[in-house]
Amino acid sequence: LVFLLLWLKILWLFHRSKDIVEPLLKAQWYVKCDEMAQNAAAAVQNGDMRIIPNIHEKTWYKWMSGIRDWCISRQLWWGHRIPAYFVSIRGREKGNDACDDSWVVARTEAEAMQKAIKKFNVPQSEITLHQDEDVLDTWFSSALFPISIFGWPKQTKDLKEFYPGTLLETGYDILFFWVAKMVFLCQKLTGKLPFTDIYLHSVIRDAHGRKMSKSLGNVIDPLDVINGISLERLHNKLLSSNLDPAEVQRAKEGQKRDYPNGIPECGTDALRFALCAYAAQGRDINLDVLRIQGYRHFCNKIWNACRFVMMTLGKDFEAEPEFKINKMATEVDLWILSRLSTAVRLCNDAFENYEFSKATTACYNFWLYELCDVYLECIKPVMRDADPEVQSATQRVLCFCVDSALRLIAPFMPFITEELWQRLPAGGHDKRQSICVAPYPESEQYNWADTAVDNRIQFAMSVVKAVRSLRASFDLTAKTKLDCIYVLSNDSEVADDLKRCAEMIAVLSTCNSVKINSNEYPLKGCVRFPVSDKCRIILPIEGVVDISKELKKLSLKKQKIQAQMEQLLEQMKGEDYLKTPEHIRYANEQKHLEFDNALEEITATENALRVSAEDAE
Repeated sequence: LVFLLLWLKILWLFHRSKDIVEPLLKAQWYVKCDEMAQNAAAAVQNGDMRIIPNIHEKTWYKWMSGIRDWCISRQLWWGHRIPAYFVSIRGREKGNDACDDSWVVARTEAEAMQKAIKKFNVPQSEITLHQDEDVLDTWFSSALFPISIFGWPKQTKDLKEFYPGTLLETGYDILFFWVAKMVFLCQKLTGKLPFTDIYLHSVIRDAHGRKMSKSLGNVIDPLDVINGISLERLHNKLLSSNLDPAEVQRAKEGQKRDYPNGIPECGTDALRFALCAYAAQGRDINLDVLRIQGYRHFCNKIWNACRFVMMTLGKDFEAEPEFKINKMATEVDLWILSRLSTAVRLCNDAFENYEFSKATTACYNFWLYELCDVYLECIKPVMRDADPEVQSATQRVLCFCVDSALRLIAPFMPFITEELWQRLPAGGHDKRQSICVAPYPESEQYNWADTAVDNRIQFAMSVVKAVRSLRASFDLTAKTKLDCIYVLSNDSEVADDLKRCAEMIAVLSTCNSVKINSNEYPLKGCVRFPVSDKCRIILPIEGVVDISKELKKLSLKKQKIQAQMEQLLEQMKGEDYLKTPEHIRYANEQKHLEFDNALEEITATENALRVSAEDAE
């Protein structure tokens, strides 16, 4: 009886040369970490050191509780050579290099010789030293960074003055490899923690959530995003790399799929703002170039807004050294100051807590939705027709808000803000300095937040949105200016608030005037639309809109959406629908919700038109 035994063995090959990798056991140097790990864990538990965001504390404790001895020797050509010397004594048998007894550790060879003489009690002439050829682990060398840059182990003036630091910013993926090792060694060698706050930023991946890899062709070079690059040049970069032909082809296909038209020029500020906006305290960033391009358009919006501001202020305008609210300030002036105060507070709080995405959101919302979309539009008729004193008050508010908003967003967009800020009237700042060293807006100085004003304008904007929604339903462009809008309210307080905002509503609704609780509104040819349970608008459309034609158009649109909705529901009721990927099911749910909202809007518009038609009869 013969047994045939097949031994299967995996051969590890080097991926480039295809040579067989042969493991070789070799004695290594280790650092005992138990005590250092306990101290590092205690530092976070006691609040002496803070990890931001705190979701990474769990990882920290996991590493510290399961710590092992740290192998610090590496068999590499480059690095800091291990300061350990093997001692050979003439006339004696060579010692075991895997045993500590034959080694001495010292900063220099001369110091090592003195230690060897003392340890083995023999004269120097009989001793030969051989320094270990291994080098220190990269993380061991870099762990000394917080103290080595100040001249440690010498007790230099810089070390005494600047160590320890306050903040370390790095990626969460090297929390154990670098951060923990710095805490270990610096605390052991100096008795002090190297820093008090650790801010861990996210890891950048591609738009699909994949790790960036040359072979996938999804590595995004920041310079390509800043300056833009064609698809052909992206391909040429691959050809000049050291990838093999198969990987080059795969990478080309990935680039063609992700960037069919290349990468558009986005600029430094847009990229910087996007990365900070992405930095919601999580683990990964799925970087989408289209989003960065969107922030470039936002930069253009800021540029154009500041051009308008400088034209509005004129060459002779002089800013006040210290801003104060003028008694002639309008309701919308008070509102923009309130919104600015809120934005400043949000940014201050966000920076204090390292929540940079909240700061970018506050800046973005203020510039785009409050300053540009509302305030700048509202002051156009003021600067054209209003009393000179009112105009002067508005100019001062405008200059102050833009100056503050530029300084508010400057940490995220340093280049465009520098260019624009230098062109604004100086006010209380020395324009010879850079915006980078100008005082950052602080909440204590911006105490104009007014909830009552905010609520009044917010309700007025709900009226504006209702009018705009109706205009869009009837395909009325901005060129079609309505003569008058009537707003009725059964609440005297709401009516008074709306009267204070009537001019603003008229400007933003593209009409000549707004009448609140007026009995003069026409009984026929009007569309009535509820804004809330306390307010409704009456929109005269006779001569502007063909009601029967609009009803037919809405009916066709409704039928089309209902057909699409039925098709989607049929798909969602299928037997195998649960096997559909989760992201597709989520997208379908969102689409169903959009259909519901669209049908609801169409129905409301149809009802309003039918009432108008009945009145006309």
